[in-house]
Amino acid sequence: MSFQVTTAMIQQYNANIALVSQQKKSRLEGCVRRERLTAEFEYFDQIGPTEAQPKNGRHADTPLMSTPHMRRRVSGTPYNWADLVDTTDKLRMLTDPTSAYTMNAIAAFNRAKDSVIINAAFAAVQAGKTGTESTITFPTATSNNIYDAASFGADETTVLTVDKLLRAKKAMWRSEVDEGIPLYCCVSASQLTDLLNATEVKSADYNTVKALAQGDIDTFMGFKFIRSERLPWDGKTRQCIAWAQDGLLLATQEEITVKVSERDDKNYSTQIYVEMDLGAVRMEEAKVMRIFCKEGA
Repeated sequence: MSFQVTTAMIQQYNANIALVSQQKKSRLEGCVRRERLTAEFEYFDQIGPTEAQPKNGRHADTPLMSTPHMRRRVSGTPYNWADLVDTTDKLRMLTDPTSAYTMNAIAAFNRAKDSVIINAAFAAVQAGKTGTESTITFPTATSNNIYDAASFGADETTVLTVDKLLRAKKAMWRSEVDEGIPLYCCVSASQLTDLLNATEVKSADYNTVKALAQGDIDTFMGFKFIRSERLPWDGKTRQCIAWAQDGLLLATQEEITVKVSERDDKNYSTQIYVEMDLGAVRMEEAKVMRIFCKEGA
Protein backbone atom coordinates (compact mmCIF):
# COMPACT_ATOMS: atom_id res chain seq x y z
CA MET A 1 0.00 0.00 0.00
CA SER A 2 1.39 3.44 -0.91
CA PHE A 3 1.53 5.40 2.35
CA GLN A 4 3.63 8.05 0.60
CA VAL A 5 0.92 9.06 -1.85
CA THR A 6 0.29 12.25 0.17
CA THR A 7 3.37 13.76 -1.52
CA ALA A 8 1.25 14.02 -4.67
CA MET A 9 -1.52 15.99 -2.91
CA ILE A 10 -0.17 19.32 -4.01
CA GLN A 11 -1.67 22.58 -5.25
CA GLN A 12 -2.48 23.31 -8.86
CA TYR A 13 0.81 22.41 -10.50
CA ASN A 14 0.61 19.66 -13.07
CA ALA A 15 -1.92 16.98 -13.95
CA ASN A 16 0.63 14.49 -15.23
CA ILE A 17 2.40 11.79 -13.23
CA ALA A 18 5.81 10.81 -14.61
CA LEU A 19 7.70 7.61 -13.90
CA VAL A 20 11.25 8.12 -12.66
CA SER A 21 14.13 6.74 -14.73
CA GLN A 22 13.90 2.98 -14.98
CA GLN A 23 13.99 0.18 -17.53
CA LYS A 24 10.39 -0.11 -18.72
CA LYS A 25 10.53 -2.86 -21.36
CA SER A 26 12.07 -6.31 -21.44
CA ARG A 27 15.19 -6.15 -23.57
CA LEU A 28 15.86 -9.89 -23.72
CA GLU A 29 12.55 -11.72 -24.23
CA GLY A 30 12.71 -11.13 -27.99
CA CYS A 31 16.27 -12.48 -28.15
CA VAL A 32 15.61 -16.03 -26.93
CA ARG A 33 13.52 -19.01 -28.00
CA ARG A 34 9.91 -18.58 -26.81
CA GLU A 35 7.64 -21.44 -25.76
CA ARG A 36 4.42 -21.99 -23.81
CA LEU A 37 4.40 -23.53 -20.34
CA THR A 38 1.26 -25.63 -19.98
CA ALA A 39 1.94 -27.53 -16.74
CA GLU A 40 4.06 -27.37 -13.62
CA PHE A 41 6.97 -28.77 -15.63
CA GLU A 42 7.57 -28.60 -19.36
CA TYR A 43 10.09 -30.82 -21.16
CA PHE A 44 12.01 -29.90 -24.28
CA ASP A 45 13.72 -32.64 -26.27
CA GLN A 46 16.86 -32.52 -28.39
CA ILE A 47 18.72 -34.98 -30.57
CA GLY A 48 22.47 -35.02 -30.99
CA PRO A 49 24.54 -35.38 -34.17
CA THR A 50 25.42 -38.69 -35.82
CA GLU A 51 27.91 -39.65 -38.54
CA ALA A 52 27.24 -41.11 -41.97
CA GLN A 53 28.82 -44.54 -42.52
CA PRO A 54 30.35 -45.82 -45.77
CA LYS A 55 28.48 -48.68 -47.38
CA ASN A 56 30.37 -51.96 -46.87
CA GLY A 57 29.46 -53.59 -50.17
CA ARG A 58 26.53 -55.20 -51.92
CA HIS A 59 23.93 -56.83 -49.65
CA ALA A 60 25.85 -55.76 -46.54
CA ASP A 61 24.09 -55.42 -43.20
CA THR A 62 22.25 -52.16 -42.70
CA PRO A 63 24.12 -50.03 -40.16
CA LEU A 64 21.89 -48.85 -37.32
CA MET A 65 22.69 -45.55 -35.69
CA SER A 66 22.01 -44.87 -32.02
CA THR A 67 20.75 -41.33 -32.26
CA PRO A 68 21.43 -39.53 -28.97
CA HIS A 69 18.40 -38.00 -27.26
CA MET A 70 18.48 -35.30 -24.56
CA ARG A 71 15.75 -33.62 -22.56
CA ARG A 72 15.71 -30.49 -20.42
CA ARG A 73 13.10 -29.40 -17.91
CA VAL A 74 11.77 -25.93 -17.19
CA SER A 75 9.33 -24.86 -14.50
CA GLY A 76 7.56 -21.57 -14.02
CA THR A 77 7.75 -19.14 -11.14
CA PRO A 78 4.67 -17.01 -10.35
CA TYR A 79 5.15 -13.28 -9.75
CA ASN A 80 2.59 -10.81 -8.45
CA TRP A 81 2.27 -7.16 -7.42
CA ALA A 82 -0.51 -5.04 -5.93
CA ASP A 83 -1.12 -1.51 -4.69
CA LEU A 84 -4.13 0.51 -3.56
CA VAL A 85 -5.41 3.95 -4.57
CA ASP A 86 -7.63 5.48 -1.92
CA THR A 87 -10.79 7.22 -3.14
CA THR A 88 -9.80 10.33 -1.18
CA ASP A 89 -6.41 10.33 -2.94
CA LYS A 90 -8.15 10.51 -6.31
CA LEU A 91 -10.13 13.56 -5.18
CA ARG A 92 -7.15 15.41 -3.74
CA MET A 93 -4.81 14.72 -6.64
CA LEU A 94 -5.17 16.38 -10.02
CA THR A 95 -5.32 13.05 -11.82
CA ASP A 96 -6.22 9.44 -11.16
CA PRO A 97 -2.88 7.67 -10.51
CA THR A 98 -4.25 4.23 -11.42
CA SER A 99 -2.77 4.26 -14.93
CA ALA A 100 0.65 5.40 -13.70
CA TYR A 101 0.68 2.71 -11.03
CA THR A 102 -0.18 0.12 -13.67
CA MET A 103 2.61 1.25 -15.99
CA ASN A 104 5.04 1.24 -13.08
CA ALA A 105 4.08 -2.34 -12.20
CA ILE A 106 4.36 -3.58 -15.79
CA ALA A 107 7.85 -2.07 -16.00
CA ALA A 108 8.83 -4.05 -12.89
CA PHE A 109 7.54 -7.27 -14.47
CA ASN A 110 9.43 -6.62 -17.70
CA ARG A 111 12.64 -6.20 -15.73
CA ALA A 112 11.86 -9.45 -13.92
CA LYS A 113 11.66 -11.22 -17.30
CA ASP A 114 15.20 -10.11 -18.08
CA SER A 115 16.43 -11.28 -14.69
CA VAL A 116 14.88 -14.72 -15.23
CA ILE A 117 16.66 -15.06 -18.59
CA ILE A 118 20.00 -13.81 -17.24
CA ASN A 119 19.86 -16.16 -14.26
CA ALA A 120 19.05 -19.13 -16.52
CA ALA A 121 22.11 -18.48 -18.69
CA PHE A 122 24.54 -19.71 -16.02
CA ALA A 123 22.24 -21.73 -13.74
CA ALA A 124 22.23 -25.50 -13.29
CA VAL A 125 19.88 -27.32 -15.67
CA GLN A 126 17.60 -30.23 -14.75
CA ALA A 127 17.90 -32.90 -17.45
CA GLY A 128 16.85 -36.47 -18.23
CA LYS A 129 13.54 -38.24 -18.80
CA THR A 130 11.78 -36.61 -15.85
CA GLY A 131 14.24 -33.79 -15.30
CA THR A 132 15.61 -35.40 -12.15
CA GLU A 133 18.12 -37.88 -13.58
CA SER A 134 20.95 -35.40 -13.97
CA THR A 135 21.97 -31.82 -13.28
CA ILE A 136 24.03 -29.97 -15.87
CA THR A 137 26.07 -27.11 -14.46
CA PHE A 138 27.55 -24.33 -16.55
CA PRO A 139 30.90 -25.53 -17.93
CA THR A 140 34.15 -24.34 -16.43
CA ALA A 141 36.04 -24.88 -19.71
CA THR A 142 37.69 -21.91 -21.37
CA SER A 143 35.52 -22.51 -24.43
CA ASN A 144 32.53 -21.24 -22.42
CA ASN A 145 34.33 -18.74 -20.21
CA ILE A 146 36.10 -15.81 -21.84
CA TYR A 147 38.50 -14.12 -19.45
CA ASP A 148 42.01 -12.81 -18.95
CA ALA A 149 43.93 -16.05 -18.44
CA ALA A 150 46.05 -14.51 -15.72
CA SER A 151 43.07 -13.59 -13.56
CA PHE A 152 40.62 -16.48 -13.83
CA GLY A 153 39.45 -17.43 -10.38
CA ALA A 154 40.31 -13.96 -9.10
CA ASP A 155 39.35 -10.44 -10.06
CA GLU A 156 39.22 -9.91 -13.81
CA THR A 157 41.96 -7.53 -14.95
CA THR A 158 40.74 -6.58 -18.42
CA VAL A 159 37.62 -4.87 -19.71
CA LEU A 160 35.56 -5.96 -22.71
CA THR A 161 37.84 -6.11 -25.75
CA VAL A 162 37.58 -7.04 -29.38
CA ASP A 163 39.73 -10.07 -28.58
CA LYS A 164 37.18 -11.36 -26.06
CA LEU A 165 34.39 -11.01 -28.60
CA LEU A 166 36.48 -12.84 -31.19
CA ARG A 167 37.13 -15.69 -28.76
CA ALA A 168 33.42 -16.01 -27.97
CA LYS A 169 32.55 -16.14 -31.64
CA LYS A 170 35.38 -18.60 -32.35
CA ALA A 171 34.04 -20.92 -29.65
CA MET A 172 30.62 -20.92 -31.31
CA TRP A 173 32.13 -21.56 -34.73
CA ARG A 174 34.10 -24.51 -33.37
CA SER A 175 30.86 -25.93 -31.97
CA GLU A 176 29.25 -25.57 -35.41
CA VAL A 177 26.52 -23.24 -34.21
CA ASP A 178 24.24 -22.69 -37.20
CA GLU A 179 25.26 -19.45 -38.92
CA GLY A 180 21.60 -18.63 -39.57
CA ILE A 181 20.84 -18.29 -35.86
CA PRO A 182 21.01 -14.69 -34.55
CA LEU A 183 23.80 -14.00 -32.05
CA TYR A 184 23.47 -11.64 -29.09
CA CYS A 185 25.78 -10.11 -26.53
CA CYS A 186 24.40 -8.64 -23.31
CA VAL A 187 26.65 -6.09 -21.62
CA SER A 188 26.38 -3.17 -19.21
CA ALA A 189 26.96 0.46 -20.12
CA SER A 190 30.55 0.15 -18.90
CA GLN A 191 31.42 -2.50 -21.46
CA LEU A 192 30.20 -0.35 -24.34
CA THR A 193 32.37 2.58 -23.30
CA ASP A 194 35.31 0.27 -22.53
CA LEU A 195 35.06 -1.24 -25.99
CA LEU A 196 35.16 2.24 -27.50
CA ASN A 197 38.27 3.11 -25.51
CA ALA A 198 40.04 -0.20 -26.07
CA THR A 199 43.42 0.10 -27.75
CA GLU A 200 42.61 -2.95 -29.90
CA VAL A 201 39.87 -1.07 -31.71
CA LYS A 202 41.49 -0.23 -34.99
CA SER A 203 40.57 2.88 -36.91
CA ALA A 204 38.38 0.80 -39.21
CA ASP A 205 36.35 -0.34 -36.19
CA TYR A 206 36.28 2.94 -34.28
CA ASN A 207 33.32 4.55 -36.02
CA THR A 208 31.31 1.35 -35.78
CA VAL A 209 31.96 0.99 -32.06
CA LYS A 210 31.27 4.69 -31.53
CA ALA A 211 27.90 4.33 -33.25
CA LEU A 212 27.25 1.26 -31.10
CA ALA A 213 28.02 3.16 -27.88
CA GLN A 214 25.81 6.04 -28.99
CA GLY A 215 22.92 3.73 -29.82
CA ASP A 216 22.95 4.53 -33.54
CA ILE A 217 23.55 0.86 -34.39
CA ASP A 218 23.17 -2.29 -32.32
CA THR A 219 25.37 -4.84 -34.12
CA PHE A 220 29.13 -5.37 -34.06
CA MET A 221 31.17 -8.42 -35.13
CA GLY A 222 28.00 -10.36 -35.82
CA PHE A 223 26.58 -9.88 -32.30
CA LYS A 224 23.51 -7.78 -31.64
CA PHE A 225 24.31 -5.90 -28.45
CA ILE A 226 21.77 -5.63 -25.64
CA ARG A 227 22.49 -3.34 -22.71
CA SER A 228 21.46 -4.42 -19.21
CA GLU A 229 22.52 -3.37 -15.74
CA ARG A 230 21.07 -6.60 -14.31
CA LEU A 231 24.00 -8.84 -15.27
CA PRO A 232 25.92 -10.50 -12.39
CA TRP A 233 28.39 -8.04 -10.86
CA ASP A 234 30.37 -8.33 -7.63
CA GLY A 235 31.65 -4.75 -7.62
CA LYS A 236 34.81 -5.68 -9.55
CA THR A 237 33.89 -8.10 -12.33
CA ARG A 238 30.84 -8.11 -14.62
CA GLN A 239 29.68 -11.40 -16.14
CA CYS A 240 28.41 -10.67 -19.65
CA ILE A 241 26.58 -13.13 -21.88
CA ALA A 242 27.09 -14.01 -25.54
CA TRP A 243 24.59 -16.50 -26.93
CA ALA A 244 22.81 -17.88 -29.95
CA GLN A 245 19.08 -17.17 -29.88
CA ASP A 246 17.97 -20.78 -29.42
CA GLY A 247 20.60 -21.39 -26.73
CA LEU A 248 18.28 -19.87 -24.12
CA LEU A 249 14.57 -20.63 -23.78
CA LEU A 250 11.83 -18.63 -22.07
CA ALA A 251 8.61 -20.53 -21.33
CA THR A 252 5.53 -18.55 -20.30
CA GLN A 253 2.51 -19.97 -18.51
CA GLU A 254 0.83 -16.61 -17.95
CA GLU A 255 1.75 -13.36 -19.63
CA ILE A 256 1.60 -10.12 -17.67
CA THR A 257 -2.02 -9.85 -16.52
CA VAL A 258 -3.50 -6.68 -14.98
CA LYS A 259 -6.66 -6.59 -12.88
CA VAL A 260 -8.12 -3.31 -11.57
CA SER A 261 -10.96 -3.63 -9.08
CA GLU A 262 -12.62 -2.05 -6.06
CA ARG A 263 -11.85 -3.45 -2.61
CA ASP A 264 -14.90 -3.15 -0.37
CA ASP A 265 -12.75 -4.32 2.56
CA LYS A 266 -10.45 -1.32 2.03
CA ASN A 267 -13.03 1.52 1.99
CA TYR A 268 -13.63 0.82 -1.69
CA SER A 269 -10.09 1.75 -2.66
CA THR A 270 -9.03 0.83 -6.17
CA GLN A 271 -6.63 -2.12 -6.27
CA ILE A 272 -4.18 -2.59 -9.13
CA TYR A 273 -3.09 -6.22 -9.24
CA VAL A 274 -0.54 -7.64 -11.69
CA GLU A 275 0.71 -11.21 -12.10
CA MET A 276 2.68 -13.45 -14.47
CA ASP A 277 4.16 -16.95 -14.48
CA LEU A 278 7.25 -17.98 -16.44
CA GLY A 279 10.57 -19.79 -16.38
CA ALA A 280 13.75 -20.08 -18.43
CA VAL A 281 16.42 -22.67 -19.14
CA ARG A 282 19.76 -22.93 -20.96
CA MET A 283 19.21 -25.33 -23.86
CA GLU A 284 22.77 -25.91 -25.05
CA GLU A 285 26.10 -25.07 -23.44
CA ALA A 286 27.84 -24.61 -26.80
CA LYS A 287 25.51 -21.70 -27.55
CA VAL A 288 26.05 -19.71 -24.35
CA MET A 289 29.32 -17.97 -23.44
CA ARG A 290 30.22 -16.10 -20.27
CA ILE A 291 32.52 -13.12 -20.79
CA PHE A 292 34.26 -11.81 -17.67
CA CYS A 293 34.92 -8.06 -17.76
CA LYS A 294 36.61 -5.76 -15.29
CA GLU A 295 34.15 -3.18 -14.01
CA GLY A 296 34.61 -1.00 -10.95
CA ALA A 297 32.03 0.92 -9.00
